[in-house]
Amino acid sequence: SMASPALLMRVVASAYSVAEKAATIVRNVMSAGDLGIVEKAGPNDLQTKADRLVQMSICASLARKFPKMTIIGEEELPTDDVTEDLIEDGHCEEILKKPCPAQYTGIKEEELVIWVDPLDGTKEYTEGLLDHVTVLIGIAYGGKAIAGVINQPYYNYEAGANAVLGRTIWGVLGMGAFGFQLTEAPAGKHIVVTTRSHSSALVNECIAALNPDHVIRVGGAGNKVIQLIEGKASAYVFASPGCKKWDTCAPEAILHAVGGKITDIRGNSFQYNKEVKHMNSAGVLATLRNYDYYASRIPNTVKESLVP
Repeated sequence: SMASPALLMRVVASAYSVAEKAATIVRNVMSAGDLGIVEKAGPNDLQTKADRLVQMSICASLARKFPKMTIIGEEELPTDDVTEDLIEDGHCEEILKKPCPAQYTGIKEEELVIWVDPLDGTKEYTEGLLDHVTVLIGIAYGGKAIAGVINQPYYNYEAGANAVLGRTIWGVLGMGAFGFQLTEAPAGKHIVVTTRSHSSALVNECIAALNPDHVIRVGGAGNKVIQLIEGKASAYVFASPGCKKWDTCAPEAILHAVGGKITDIRGNSFQYNKEVKHMNSAGVLATLRNYDYYASRIPNTVKESLVP
């Protein structure tokens, strides 16, 4: 008889279905018309009914199946009983059929830390820029992002009434990443993707130093990493604090699974153990290829302005 799938593969398979449920919640809140917007720290730091319901759904669904994991979500929420309609019990069979990379076969539940961004790109969601929105479930072990799920609830939303709405991208280090077509940015072109709503003098000084051919300004860390793996941008550069562990964990795992690289602006890798501070205070530098080219051009003045 076949051995039962390794814990990691069961967690990823469940996270896949949980993310699809999350996408349905995101779309339902939008189509119902009342987003229930709350300002957290200010007009660029918003929370909607979708952020709240999705986080409850993801955290409760995963905690029910894997009670010993640590699950850290973006939103400060009461831990009231979650209604049954928010619970997703399913899993993706296709993921369970894949063999777990050998280095992760012995992982115990209590060794995993899950970083959840229920709705990355909330501001864009409230403004109707729906393709910027992602749901992020990152899986960390030994302080490192090792697997991740990114759902885009509105993928294809401009493709007409018959298009299939939404998609789920997933990946595991040592296995690869799936659900999209890996594409490299045009050779010799320096296309930088950066923040849309959190710009600053430092952000712009850093980008100018890279002398890019083109700058794309979009919301959401998940969305920006998708731009890298689909070849729409060659570097994701954000010389500012503000990005958090739940923004980068899932995208990092997927980017690293296909040979890319993400660090802070100073070149330090991110740590994802449960005790770590939540803020990525030294910003983000990520590429699918040619990381060293961009890293070598970050001005020292920018590096010195950002303290990890």
